[in-house]
Amino acid sequence: MTSALIIFAATYLVLVTGELPGFRIYRTSAAFIGAVCMVVFEVLPPSQLLGVIDFPTLVLLFSMMVVAASLRLSGAFRWMADVVLHRAVRPHALLAVVIALAGVLSACFVNDVVCVVLAPLLLDVLLPLRRNPVPYLIALATAANIGSAATIIGNPQNMIVGGLSGISYRAFAAALALPALAGLVIAYFLIAWIFRTELRADAATNLPRRPMRVHGWLALKNGGIATMLLIALIAGAPIAISAAGAAAWVLFTRRVKPAKVFALVDWELLVMFSGLFVVVGGIEYAGLHAWIQARLTTLPAPLSDRWFAVASVALSNLVSNVPAVLLLKPVVASFSNRGHAWLVLALTSTLAGNLTIPGSVANLIVVEAARRRGVKLGALSHMKVGVPLTVLSIVVGLTILGILVR
Repeated sequence: MTSALIIFAATYLVLVTGELPGFRIYRTSAAFIGAVCMVVFEVLPPSQLLGVIDFPTLVLLFSMMVVAASLRLSGAFRWMADVVLHRAVRPHALLAVVIALAGVLSACFVNDVVCVVLAPLLLDVLLPLRRNPVPYLIALATAANIGSAATIIGNPQNMIVGGLSGISYRAFAAALALPALAGLVIAYFLIAWIFRTELRADAATNLPRRPMRVHGWLALKNGGIATMLLIALIAGAPIAISAAGAAAWVLFTRRVKPAKVFALVDWELLVMFSGLFVVVGGIEYAGLHAWIQARLTTLPAPLSDRWFAVASVALSNLVSNVPAVLLLKPVVASFSNRGHAWLVLALTSTLAGNLTIPGSVANLIVVEAARRRGVKLGALSHMKVGVPLTVLSIVVGLTILGILVR
């Protein structure tokens, strides 16, 4: 137990700070080193190593990255966003379009990929007009986080919850789609009110359009495969296997070199996932999860959901949402309705990403894209929206979830 706690604490210290001072050790390398230490110091027997890694979740995440990368290379994402954004010629209309587009796309694909595609395009639209891009960039990041809460494939932490809980795609979406929709509505009105001066209505403006290259046949083929995948998941097909089949299908092509697709896969995230599975598995094997469950049984039952949500939000902003989900996995076992607890964890860990900029990778992607174009999106500007949005969306979302899932 002592060795497990030391390794665990050291690993998560790097996850919190982002790097180990004096060393070139970052989050991914820390997760890998921690996993190796769990085995080397005999916390986790080698025979248990493969058992603690959730391979279906890794397959799902990798497959969705491949599908999204193929759509991105074909130009389908950029074409769709360009067509939709240029139909909004007034500030409030553009804000609504950004939130709706980011929310819907993030529910269908990994939210990080959506931000990678939409952030540069949004800046291309706004900067020539001399409009303040900050409210729209915040809208993009927050809506991507909120929209991704609706489905298992919307973000990495939902994929983990889906893999560990066994909840079907349809049941997951039926429970969390409405809370996500409510969150998007809250985001629109909150941002419109906070930035009411910047978004003051003015005359309609013809947004500049830039020529872009779209591979028509490739976009049509990959878009069709993605649509068929969503239909299959809604129909109840196995999630990881269906996603892997779709990824294999998009790779079966004569037009795109596989190396281009694989170059867009976030291999560091996959390595970090694998390492964290082992680190958390070592903690469980050492018996910490049993100790936590024993302490949780002493809490008053009516407060369990509330404290669980608070813990999820706090941990998601302390160590990021993916590690938070893995840390709270043993806690779920203490609930009588584990399915409901998993849904609470998925919703709160995702919505918690809007609280601060480091709370979500999607936020960091948007901030970095803005920085490269000379636009400063500061922590205070984000928190001015993020704090009330996180509180309101979680309270409303949990209320709706409580009504839908009794």
